[in-house]
Amino acid sequence: MLPEQYDASKTYPVIFFLHGSGERGSDNEMQLVHGGKLFLTDSIRKKYPAIIVFPQCSNDDYWSNVLRMHDDKGNRNFSFLTAGEPTQAMKLLQLLVTNVLKEYPVNKKQVYAGGLSMGDMGTFEIVRRMNGVFAAAISICGGANTLTAKQINKTAWWIFHGGKDDVVPPEYSSIMADALKHAKANVKLTIYPDANHNSWDSSFVEPLLLPWLFSISKK
Repeated sequence: MLPEQYDASKTYPVIFFLHGSGERGSDNEMQLVHGGKLFLTDSIRKKYPAIIVFPQCSNDDYWSNVLRMHDDKGNRNFSFLTAGEPTQAMKLLQLLVTNVLKEYPVNKKQVYAGGLSMGDMGTFEIVRRMNGVFAAAISICGGANTLTAKQINKTAWWIFHGGKDDVVPPEYSSIMADALKHAKANVKLTIYPDANHNSWDSSFVEPLLLPWLFSISKK
């Protein structure tokens, strides 16, 4: 989505937002279910003119290299890999980011990433794999390997999670926030005590979310 009154002679911030596993497919619509309406809001479009990109991951793939497991009690656990070949979806995403930055009038100091759940795990990975590209990132109910914190500490982070999340444990966000703080990153952590996995509902109505995001610019 291009800004209203788009002018190719100007430069604009760009946001790449990654959906969760439930929105995978090939219809180029499902990925807009969570978050799409926020960026379509008239007041938001007027106040924050930006290029918005919502890519879609195919049904048989994942954004990031992560192993999904269950313990003896049936609880979900995730093992985030720190190396290895990217998934096909991640390869395509990297090509997409590179293409958008080349073909559109993007302010290279205001390139942002964000994602929820599976897309949040992808957000951590795309920032790591394209180190130095993203000024800030929004992380919602996901996680990453804490060993990667030093590789992504030049990007500012606002991390969100539901305290009662029974799909992706909130501890993944808490320990990642701690690791980023230890790595001297600019990081904020918000835990919604009564929220389950759909903490994106609360995140998207945070009054300071977009003011914070668009205030971050690479030095």
